[in-house]
Amino acid sequence: MKDILVVEDDPQLGPALRRGLTAEGYRVELIADGTRGLELALTGDHAVIVLDIMLPGLNGYRVCSALRAAGVDTPVLMLTAKDGDYDEAEGLDTGADDYLVKPFSSVVLLARLRALLRRGRGGSDRGSVLRAGDLWVDPAARRAGRGSQELALTPTELAILTCLMHTPDQAVSKEAILDEVWDPAYAGGTAIVEVYISALRKKADTPFGTHSIETVRGHGYRLDSRQERRDG
Repeated sequence: MKDILVVEDDPQLGPALRRGLTAEGYRVELIADGTRGLELALTGDHAVIVLDIMLPGLNGYRVCSALRAAGVDTPVLMLTAKDGDYDEAEGLDTGADDYLVKPFSSVVLLARLRALLRRGRGGSDRGSVLRAGDLWVDPAARRAGRGSQELALTPTELAILTCLMHTPDQAVSKEAILDEVWDPAYAGGTAIVEVYISALRKKADTPFGTHSIETVRGHGYRLDSRQERRDG
């Protein structure tokens, strides 16, 4: 049985989420305050955190950012009444793993949670360390890095990078990435892949002056195995 922390202050949605998730076999802890939610997320052992953005105390962005700064890598699914790429990108930039706009169906919520749980335990990929240039991924240990420097990736970002690392220097379509990383029940389009690729580049390429993750126009992305960190 998996423990899920739900941080949601809506007096109707919060209890409804707890009832629905409990009926699916999860143990659910419901908190309606961002400050208290952060305390529990830092000290508890949760498989997934479902985090609303508009919260009293601390908003969801600040809670998620504080968790990642503290080294907590528990998958985070953000909930919000907002919509648009900017809001989604802001959530991902703070370290969230997925983003769900209200209103949403229980079927979609459960599919997203299953995907996060699968990524959180490293999926079925338990092979050896993957390497491309000085970029590496250890799927079993859920770690990635460039040279001696480890990258602070979310589980979703790690899953996408692993997908690209399996076939370096070959184009991988957005649809293939979506099929590999997201739950089969996910009904959204490939735009979500673009958002995550942008976030991944900011961590794996931009700080090192590299351009490993190339865009293949009209198709998807390719990982250039010749790219290595440029010092100085």
